[in-house]
Amino acid sequence: MKRLERTGTTRRVLLVDDNKAGAPARRSALEELGLEVATVVSGADALEQFAAVPFDLVVTDYKMPKMNGIELIAALRALRPNLPVVLLSGFAEAGGLTEASTGANVVLQKGHNECNQLVRTVNRLLFHRAGATRKPATRASAAAAATTATVVTKTIKGL
Repeated sequence: MKRLERTGTTRRVLLVDDNKAGAPARRSALEELGLEVATVVSGADALEQFAAVPFDLVVTDYKMPKMNGIELIAALRALRPNLPVVLLSGFAEAGGLTEASTGANVVLQKGHNECNQLVRTVNRLLFHRAGATRKPATRASAAAAATTATVVTKTIKGL
């Protein structure tokens, strides 16, 4: 996994996920990027944490009790409209969840390749946000990006 280039500060990610099996794997994948990751299990906890700590990006599950991911995204957008948000769902395709219908920058389908997709997506969102200059793509990275494009919904609002 490729690490984010450093700009002198650690980037913070808020991971909102009530899945006891999946959350540790997602957290570990994000920490391998050198990110500081705070994990909460509900939308209410996420809003409380978001008010207390400045985050650079939020990754949220869709299906959670009391407040789903779309409701959380709407609340976060009211507080910080340009915040990059990734929505994860096992129902993304079947439920027709898209960036336009959810307010997320990227919607990812949960599955066997999910952590790799999440790492690439978060890296891209934070890289772009920091305004860093990308290194020229190699054939291998271009092929990986092309493969990812067929799996991940890649429309990013505001780019």
